[in-house]
Amino acid sequence: MAYRTLSLTRAAGPWRAFVACSAIVLFGLLPCAAASAQPATVAVPDPAALNAVLDRQVESGYVPFVYARLEDREGGVVYEYAAVNRELLPEARIDGRTWIRIWSMSKIVTISVVMDLVEEGVLALDDPVAVYLPELGGLQVAVAADGSSLTELEQDAKAAACPLKFRPVQTPMTVLHLINHQAGFYYAITGIPCLDKALAAKNVAVAKNTQDFIGRLAQLPLIGQPGARYHYGLNTTILGMVAERASGKSLKALVAERLAGPLGIKGLRYGLPPGAELLPRFSGQDGALRVARPGELDIFGADVPGYARESALYLGGEGMLATADGYADFLRMLLRHGSLGERRFLQRSSVETLYAPHTLTDSPHGHNGFNLWVSGQAMRDAGDGDTGLWIGGGYEGTHFWVDPKRQFVAVVLTQVFRPPDEGAGWLSAFRGELYRQLGAAPSTQ
Repeated sequence: MAYRTLSLTRAAGPWRAFVACSAIVLFGLLPCAAASAQPATVAVPDPAALNAVLDRQVESGYVPFVYARLEDREGGVVYEYAAVNRELLPEARIDGRTWIRIWSMSKIVTISVVMDLVEEGVLALDDPVAVYLPELGGLQVAVAADGSSLTELEQDAKAAACPLKFRPVQTPMTVLHLINHQAGFYYAITGIPCLDKALAAKNVAVAKNTQDFIGRLAQLPLIGQPGARYHYGLNTTILGMVAERASGKSLKALVAERLAGPLGIKGLRYGLPPGAELLPRFSGQDGALRVARPGELDIFGADVPGYARESALYLGGEGMLATADGYADFLRMLLRHGSLGERRFLQRSSVETLYAPHTLTDSPHGHNGFNLWVSGQAMRDAGDGDTGLWIGGGYEGTHFWVDPKRQFVAVVLTQVFRPPDEGAGWLSAFRGELYRQLGAAPSTQ
C-alpha cells in the first residue's frame, strides 16, 4: 500500500547523495540543489528506521500519506522521506514542492509579520484592537445561564450552558490579547451548542473579504473577557486583519512583500499558484480513511477556506498554503533568530519573544510562547522528543518543530482530518524514533 520516494541523508556519503540526486532530477521530484548543498551539521544515524515508522503509519491506515523533511540552519537536507497510500492517491506527487493546506501553521507566520510591523512602529502590542477594527467595538461577552464564565466550564456542563446571557466588555481588547489567544474569539467546536451554532450560521469562511468577515463576526459575542483566559480560536485571524488595517495592505501582500519575497521563500503564500492543485481532504473519524464529506471539517461550521488565486479573504490563522521546503525556509529564519541567508526579517529580540513563556506557563508539558509551544521534560520522559522544541501544527495533520539545541527544523505533513483513533499518536512515533537515535529519548529496544 505504501509507496516510497528516495530518502536523503547527508550522513550517507557523497555517492548515495549523487545517486539519489540523479534519480530525483530524472523523475522531476525534487531540485538537485537540495542534495548537492553543503553537508548538514546534524546527522540522522539510521534513516531507514525512520522510513519504516512512516511506512507503518500509512500501511496501518492512519494517514493517506506523510512527507517528512528535516533541514539544518543552512538549508542542508538532513532527512526527507515520503510514504503514500497509492490506493487513495494513485497519481499524486508528494514531495517538498507539493502544496499543502497548512491551517494553523499560518498563525506563527502572521504573528511574525505583526512583529515586523511592531519593529517598524506601524502598530504596538498594547494598541486597542478597536483602533483598527472599530466594527468590533460593540462586542459583548457571553456567559452561561447561571452567569458563570464559559471558558471555565467543565466538558459535561457545556451542553447545559444555553441559553446564554451577555455582559459588556470590561477590558479593552489589545493586539497582544489576539496574539496570546486571550481576546475571546473561538471556533465552532466549543461544545456549547448555541455558541457553535451561531458561529456556524455566520459561515465566516466564505466571506468575500476582510470587511465582510468582520461584519459577520461583529454580530457574535466573545467567549470570555479580553485578557482573562487563554482560549484557542479565531484570534490570529483577527490579528491579520488588524495588520491589514494598520499597514493599508492585504495580508497576502504583507507576507509576499515583507517576508517571502525578500527572503526568497517560494513555497509560502495565499492562493494557489498557476497550474497547481491541492490534494483531497481525508477523514478517519469513522475508523477508516476516506475522502472527507462536505461539512465534516467543522472548525468554522459548514465551510472551509477557499484557496483560489482570485480570493480576497486572507485568514491569518488558517488560510495559508505552503510547500515543505518553503515552510522549512520560514522555520530556519526563526531558528536563525530572524535572518535567512544575508537578509534579516526580524530582530533577535523579537524572535526571542516568540518562544518566551506567555501563556499556559503552569503546564507540566512546557509553555506557550506567541503560538509556539515549547516542550518540557514530560515530552522527553515519554520518549516523544526532547525539551525546548518550538512546536506547532495544523487542522489537517500538518506539523513542525524547531530544535534550537541541534540546530535543525522539521516539517511533517499530511492531509487528514481526525485520523482513526488508534492512529492518534502517529507523529509521536516518528519524533520519538528520531530523538531516540539522537540520544534524547529512552530506548524502545
